[in-house]
Amino acid sequence: MTWTAPDVSRTEPPEVAGEREALQGWLDYHRATLLFKGQGLTGEQLARRAVPPSTLSLLGLVRHMAEVERSWFRTRFAGQTDLGYLYCSDEYPDGDFDLTDPAAAEADLRTFVSECELADAAARGRSLDDTFILPRTGTPMDLRWIYLHMIEEYARHNGHADILREQTDGATGD
Repeated sequence: MTWTAPDVSRTEPPEVAGEREALQGWLDYHRATLLFKGQGLTGEQLARRAVPPSTLSLLGLVRHMAEVERSWFRTRFAGQTDLGYLYCSDEYPDGDFDLTDPAAAEADLRTFVSECELADAAARGRSLDDTFILPRTGTPMDLRWIYLHMIEEYARHNGHADILREQTDGATGD
């Protein structure tokens, strides 16, 4: 039996909420949307690349966002600097996209969900005003900035996912 990505239910973000609840609601919605774009597809379909020479694929987007969740919430904000990368390396800086394997799609989706849960745990109980220093530039940033950046990052990549899904089987939608 061929594995297919499971169905995903999404909760609409709150229409009236405090700042933290609104930010978390929109982030959760975008996380679920990325998975929603791949529901019902096989590993081969998820790993199908957009247009040569691009290595962009739905599976690559999932892997990329797992890396991004880990990097911003856990490595930078929570200071867990020993984590390393999930899919990328010095040899393969774009390994999240370049090294997708249809046979690993199920594990990659589980890794994404786990990284989202771990990102939430890193932010839980922390103030949106809590800061960290961005190592590359020495710039102080706050947790609020991470939430806003992640929502923007997902919104952009979910647009890519729309196109990739439509290319795969014609499915469209939000």
